[in-house]
Amino acid sequence: MKIAMACDHGALVLKMRLKEYLINSGNEVIDCGTNTLDSCDYPDYCIPACNLLVEGKVDRTIVMCTTGIGMSICANKIHGIRCALVDRPEIAKLAREHNNANTLAIGACLVDFETCKKIVDIFLQTPFSTSERHHRRVDKIMALEGK
Repeated sequence: MKIAMACDHGALVLKMRLKEYLINSGNEVIDCGTNTLDSCDYPDYCIPACNLLVEGKVDRTIVMCTTGIGMSICANKIHGIRCALVDRPEIAKLAREHNNANTLAIGACLVDFETCKKIVDIFLQTPFSTSERHHRRVDKIMALEGK
């Protein structure tokens, strides 16, 4: 799978560990930064990563900051993005199955590395439900972008 990743300074250490894990698991990763612990603005990294997904250049996006909140808010402002802020593996599964989330936001202060790996694995492996009700609901959400 091809994955775009982005973080701010608050999640750099977790992003770098996760990036290595994803590459070692056979995924291709496009790192949109940041790559330094210097204070930075998360939208500067979130937007390019999400745009790669919208443009069809990657299959999924993972964005990270200290809490994940800022990244998830920013990602969800981008046309075509359905970002879920996830701190437990069960929520990653539901975000994919029920909401067809295509972007995962993670808070570096909310999860340890082992939990992060589980969340990401489930997020990448879980398909969108075939249930008509979930498709109908996601279609209604996506229709909001046209207004």
